[in-house]
Amino acid sequence: METLTPVSLKIFHICFIILSTLLCAGVAWWCFAHRGAEPYAWPFVAGAALLPVYGVWFLKKTRKLVL
Repeated sequence: METLTPVSLKIFHICFIILSTLLCAGVAWWCFAHRGAEPYAWPFVAGAALLPVYGVWFLKKTRKLVL
């Protein structure tokens, strides 16, 4: 039987940031594609722009940590 190795908290966090960024970009695109929903797109555009910045900050902060 194959043993499963646990995923580190740091890798899980980075994957979650990437998925959240993609979701924000997708929702922003959907809002811009549907007339009348443009005002709702801007928070998602901000999220899609700021989440990668947070991801880089998180990687720099946890570079030497073992999580």
